[in-house]
Amino acid sequence: MLTRRQLIKAGAATGLIAAAAPAGVALAGTTAAAGPASLFAVPLRIPKVLRPTSRGRGGGSRAGYDVYQLTTREVEKTIFAGTRTKMRLFNGELMPVIRATRGRPVVIEQVNALDVPFSMHLHGGHVPASSDGHPNHQVSPGGKRVFYYPNDQRASTMWMHDHSHDAHAENIYRGLAASYILTDDFEAGLPLPKGRYDVPLHLRDAQFAEDGSLVYEPDGFMTRSTILVNGAPRPYFEVAARKYRFRLANTSNERAFLLQLGQGDEMTHIASDGGLLPAPASARVLEIWPAERQEIVIDFSRYPVGSKVVLRNLIGFAGEAPEVMRFDVVRTAADPSRVPATLRANPDIGTPTVERSFVMNFDPATGHHLINGQHFDINRVDLRPKLGVTELWTVENTDVRFGIPHSMHTHLEHFQVVERDGVAPAPGEAGLKDTVTVMPGKTVKFKIKFTDHAGLFMFHCHLMGHLNMGMMGQMAVEN
Repeated sequence: MLTRRQLIKAGAATGLIAAAAPAGVALAGTTAAAGPASLFAVPLRIPKVLRPTSRGRGGGSRAGYDVYQLTTREVEKTIFAGTRTKMRLFNGELMPVIRATRGRPVVIEQVNALDVPFSMHLHGGHVPASSDGHPNHQVSPGGKRVFYYPNDQRASTMWMHDHSHDAHAENIYRGLAASYILTDDFEAGLPLPKGRYDVPLHLRDAQFAEDGSLVYEPDGFMTRSTILVNGAPRPYFEVAARKYRFRLANTSNERAFLLQLGQGDEMTHIASDGGLLPAPASARVLEIWPAERQEIVIDFSRYPVGSKVVLRNLIGFAGEAPEVMRFDVVRTAADPSRVPATLRANPDIGTPTVERSFVMNFDPATGHHLINGQHFDINRVDLRPKLGVTELWTVENTDVRFGIPHSMHTHLEHFQVVERDGVAPAPGEAGLKDTVTVMPGKTVKFKIKFTDHAGLFMFHCHLMGHLNMGMMGQMAVEN
């Protein structure tokens, strides 16, 4: 497996990570771990789809709306046989799912039954400032807040997580993450895999004590050697010999994945943060950094029934097992699905008329991670974008000395990557994004246009340790 420094220095799928070693091959003198005895010992959990607690009717031409109550509370779950693990979850569920439809709003009644503050952010959501999950919106223990999601954006896979300042990293680490899958008529009309063949996969890492409890240390990312998929440690998933759509979300605090199927078998990359790509892309490896979503189609019909196909992570720390999960092909099935040659064109957001530059770096003197030399101050507004104006953002990572990657996540709007160090984006980054990783000494340019909602929104690094250490700013979007 790659060491952290090799990962940082490397550069494949979207130009960030270089060609990795074959599965199971250790690099730089490290030893490839054989994996724990419990490898592929538990089945994949299919996340529970939450149902509305009530439904409302719209007035006039407006569609109705759905109401959900989400209670954040601490519960015990069985992650490993014979032990119970305390986790912080939505409605007591591991990685639950809300499935919403474009044009039908969702109202969330969020109740905080934790003993710590919580502020819910719909990551990837085009929502009013009052429902964005700003740190000012945090709900105290025992409190309640209502969030309104208009669902007036194109279909995509989003996720919900905490955004309360200083507590968000630990809350996410302890389990507070959920999928929010938005569909629309355009996507529903495509012949992609649907129903039981459309599966969310939340990937993350964790460290557990012998008694099964989660160990959280803010700087402990190198010791989180257990990989969880939908909350299950390196599970197996029984599949039919046909095509499946997998919606991958990296909900780790810091870990990146470079995924390889089998011995480099083809995966078809169809979507990223903001929904469908303009065209599908063949992928032998798939890169996914914290907070990113990547969607793939895997065709299991090429494997005989009885095959066992392993998904591996080609980057990690010395001694880690590379296996993420295993697909067991157990039956045949009819398959009317296919991946069209074209998927969905990006919206035309025009030519940028405003340019902004952002320098991201670590300051060893203060221990802060900085954007343009400043750490987060909730009383300071850093930007004042105008509604309807297209901007060009240049994001530079100057942390060559320390070899630290950073990322840029924008609230309210998705953006379109224009270039990485003067090179056009790879096919996997050609769609809409809301989170982009920038390696040390590298620069990314993207264009973005803020629409519909004025108010106070955040932009920040989504490596949670960096965010906790101040790598965040505020923008007041103005009319």
